[in-house]
Amino acid sequence: MATGAEPAPVKAPLSARGLRWIEELPIRRIVLVALGVLIAAGVGYGSWKTLTLPAGQRYSADAWRDFVVLGVEFGAVLALIALGYSLVYGILRMINFAHGEVFMAGAFGSYFFARAYQESGFMDRHPIPTLAILFGVGMVVSIVVAVLLERIAYRPLRNAPRLVPLITAIGASLFLQNTFRGFFGPQTRGYSKPHLLDGQVKILGITIDKVALIVIIVSALSVIVLQLFVSRTKTGKSMRAAAEDKEIASLMGINVDRVIVLTFVMGGILAGIAGVLYALAFGQVSSIMGFAPGIAAFTAAVLGGIGSIAGAAMGGLLLGVLQSIGPPLLLTGVNVPSPFQLQPVITFSVLVLVLIFRPGGILGTGESEKV
Repeated sequence: MATGAEPAPVKAPLSARGLRWIEELPIRRIVLVALGVLIAAGVGYGSWKTLTLPAGQRYSADAWRDFVVLGVEFGAVLALIALGYSLVYGILRMINFAHGEVFMAGAFGSYFFARAYQESGFMDRHPIPTLAILFGVGMVVSIVVAVLLERIAYRPLRNAPRLVPLITAIGASLFLQNTFRGFFGPQTRGYSKPHLLDGQVKILGITIDKVALIVIIVSALSVIVLQLFVSRTKTGKSMRAAAEDKEIASLMGINVDRVIVLTFVMGGILAGIAGVLYALAFGQVSSIMGFAPGIAAFTAAVLGGIGSIAGAAMGGLLLGVLQSIGPPLLLTGVNVPSPFQLQPVITFSVLVLVLIFRPGGILGTGESEKV
């Protein structure tokens, strides 16, 4: 006989309730917190072991100062290369992995002029015109390589799936490496610099190499000029419009193809400047010199927020300092042999950690973009 009463709810078995509780846990957040704690503990332990070494084994204050200056110097070069990645990504949403070879081409192109001027004595008699010519040649060579890449390798694939241009960029990188290796040989070549850049200067009580000072100043000026160009000029506004939406920009009368070519030209200019600065600072060029700085610059762009000019500059400086200070600070105290040979480990570690904790970068949204 029906009574109208509702049946009592059936309780889920204890095991099912336990599984539901586990499923409701924020597993990703827990893993990220645990990973962050482990990384912080590792960094703290390594730093403490290094900083508490006996007086005869620990680094002096002057050594740490030199590490910072070297990191800022290298970071300034990385910032210029990273800007090229950010500019191209901002317009095409593509990672130009051949940009490291654009940087290498600029350095290699200026090398032959530097050697000729050094052998003739023109370099030391007229150091300022020599440097101007070296920078000019480096920029022209890098611009030519960058524009050819866009016209031959990337433009036909502009509407292809994203994976296709990415593979093409890697192939173009290998092609340029082996082309320069075939024409000029695999050996590393010494890069001459004017005697005007020898020695050191003191700024605010800090002793710094003249070359390092030139690298930092030229890089800072390049970033400022680029930022003003993009934000204040009509062409810069066209670039920002194309980066926002290429189809709408074309409907508004903007020549998108011209904007894209100009973007590669600007990336080539920055890569050429970076190539000459790198060659002056480290005194050598080779056909494979673009690979490691290229990967590091890509990491710097991701760290700062790829697509952002300020982010690329900030990421380059920060990564340069991390690469310079990280190995001796974290590894010396735990008796790791040759810690300075592990600088690439710092680069890839930073890349992985940024992609895990903040995919958008420091100045980005913090959210990964869905492909």
